[in-house]
Amino acid sequence: MPLREELERLPSECWSSGRVSISPILTENDMIYATYDCELTEEQKDIVNPAWFSIGRAYLNRDDNYPCLIRSERGEPIGFINLYVWIGDESAYSWSYYIDKNSQGKGYGKQAARLAISILKSANPQVPIKLATEERNVKAQALYKSLGFTRLDELDGDDLVFGLRN
Repeated sequence: MPLREELERLPSECWSSGRVSISPILTENDMIYATYDCELTEEQKDIVNPAWFSIGRAYLNRDDNYPCLIRSERGEPIGFINLYVWIGDESAYSWSYYIDKNSQGKGYGKQAARLAISILKSANPQVPIKLATEERNVKAQALYKSLGFTRLDELDGDDLVFGLRN
């Protein structure tokens, strides 16, 4: 079953951790927030894929991509995340995400990553999760390690790859 179908079958309680929630982009306002209003810091602009890149992937391969907004406990959008099938290896799931520069440093990023793991494991607990990051994105690497990911002996282009086993 395609990832999109797996995700859309999950009960609504899977999509919230109390502190953050993840919801699919469904409206024009969601799209505007993800692609225009949700901003990266200057440092991140060179090391994080912007939302329009992931949304373009979802347009080209709808079944394997699920672009969403990250929301605070108050329901306000605070970030973007795309849940997807690892490109080139359908035996893993992944995500690409970021928190708006005005909401960073408040623990939302770690909570959103934990929720993403929970969502993907709820969709299919047998599928490992892989994440790629630029070598110079040491903050992402530290976050991934704190969540139980280990660096794998593979590259995604020139990006480092981290894996979370079952």
